[in-house]
Amino acid sequence: MSMIRDLRAVVRPARRRNHPSPVKHTPSSAVVDCAVYRDGRRLSEHRTPFEALRKVRDGGEGFVWIGLHEPTQAEFAGLAERFGLHPLAVEDAVHAHQRPKLERYDDVLFTVFKTLRYVEHGGPASNSEVVGTGEIMVFTGADFVITVRHGRGSLRSLRHRLESQPELLVKGPSAVLHAIADQVVDSYLAVTDAVQDDIDDVEIKVFSESSSSGRRGTDAGRIYQLKREVLEFKRAVSPLLRPMQQLSERPMRLVDPKIQAYFRDVADHLARVNEHVLAFDELLNSILQANLAQVTVAQNADMRKISAWVAIIAVPTMVCGIYGMNFDHMPELRWRYGYPMVLAVTASICLAIHRGFRRNGWL
Repeated sequence: MSMIRDLRAVVRPARRRNHPSPVKHTPSSAVVDCAVYRDGRRLSEHRTPFEALRKVRDGGEGFVWIGLHEPTQAEFAGLAERFGLHPLAVEDAVHAHQRPKLERYDDVLFTVFKTLRYVEHGGPASNSEVVGTGEIMVFTGADFVITVRHGRGSLRSLRHRLESQPELLVKGPSAVLHAIADQVVDSYLAVTDAVQDDIDDVEIKVFSESSSSGRRGTDAGRIYQLKREVLEFKRAVSPLLRPMQQLSERPMRLVDPKIQAYFRDVADHLARVNEHVLAFDELLNSILQANLAQVTVAQNADMRKISAWVAIIAVPTMVCGIYGMNFDHMPELRWRYGYPMVLAVTASICLAIHRGFRRNGWL
């Protein structure tokens, strides 16, 4: 009996070593939504990402759409291994802070979008953030779409809208990629209109007559803040131009030709947004230069006023300084009306100088 127990102790570990390791599953905290779509319609049963992919590949039709929100490296490891995602793309999706781009890894397209949202604030004098940013990474394969979202915002409404349009979903994963790109660019248009209103408010404040008081320092700070937000806007829009052109012009095996025509519309809207952003940057440069010029002019005017009053005050100062010297033989020193005469002459000179400065616009 002891020999049999020893033999079992040797065989059992060996069996455990030869048994294949289970696939790591993505924790439910990272998965926002997971669904299988067939013939443009969502299947009602709820599945995990691996069950959904097995359902699609066993049936040979449809695709799976998995939505993740800020997954960690450990949470994404199982999906990356099961779907065959490239490690470099996985690293970018997990750590975020990437510039917009389109890359192809074997049979998977990896697309990065910068999302923007307008942040409501108190007004032109407020120092709050104007544009909030986030990121959406999209892995597009032949039978799957994986969206990784960072920051605020949601794709829930987009998913519901697509589910109400089965004629688009039937085109496959590229239809989802187009819908995401279209929603991102539409949000750019909304932010463009809001930023335009802010720039108009600042422009009116800088060039209005009420801004002639000494409040231009706050205007310069506000203009600089808007320039910084426009720079963030430009970082989101400009790098995305080339990926949208590639999706709209270059034939790709993973993009349905009928969906590719829709990407042309997205690329056109994006080009329009980019033109607005470049115009914003140039306009803010002009406003900032005009504001600084106004500040310089105001400072020069103040210096002229100070100089004029110094010149006026210098007259009685000089007279008092002269008659303050202790000499015996000074003009009109012993005269009874000497003091009133000196005051009258001094006041007359000061009034004449004041009138001259007023005539020249210094006072």
